[in-house]
Amino acid sequence: MAGSIIQSEDRLAEIVRAVRSVAVIGIKDGTDPDAPAFAIPGLLRARGIRVLGVNPKIREFHREPVVPAIASVPDRVDVVQIFRRSENVPAHADEILALPPERRPSVVWMQTGIRNDAAARRLTEAGIDVVMDRCLGVYAVRYRRGGASPGTDAPAAPSRPPE
Repeated sequence: MAGSIIQSEDRLAEIVRAVRSVAVIGIKDGTDPDAPAFAIPGLLRARGIRVLGVNPKIREFHREPVVPAIASVPDRVDVVQIFRRSENVPAHADEILALPPERRPSVVWMQTGIRNDAAARRLTEAGIDVVMDRCLGVYAVRYRRGGASPGTDAPAAPSRPPE
C-alpha cells in the first residue's frame, strides 16, 4: 500500500496524537539551546514522546545516547523527523528505505523549511507517509497533551531554518 503526502490538518493531528516514538535525524546537543534541532525534540519529550537522537557528531541528548545513523536506532519508531537541509533528504530516504520493512517508520516528517519532492515520492511508494515543511513542535503543542501544557512550561517552538 502506498503512503501519502500528508497536508490535511485532520491527518496531521491524528499523526501527532498517535505518535509514541520519534527518531530525530540531525538532533543537536544543547550547546545552542535555542537551536530548533535541540528545542523541538525537548518539547516532544515534554509531551510524552520518546525521542531517539540520530547524529554522528554528538553523543547524547538530555543524557540519552545518540546514534550515528538511522540503522543504529535500536527499535522501530513511529516517526522519523528530519532536521537537515533539503538537499540531504535523499540520502536519509535511502537509509530509511534500506531498513527492513518491519523497522521502517509510518511517517517521515521534514521540519519547517525542509522539502524534497523526489525523496518524498520514493518514501510514499514504499508505503511511508510524508510530511514536508511543517514544524512537528507546533503540532505537538496544538494537538497533544503531555507533561507540559500549551502556554505553561512547554518551550516555544523555534522557527529558525535548519542548519
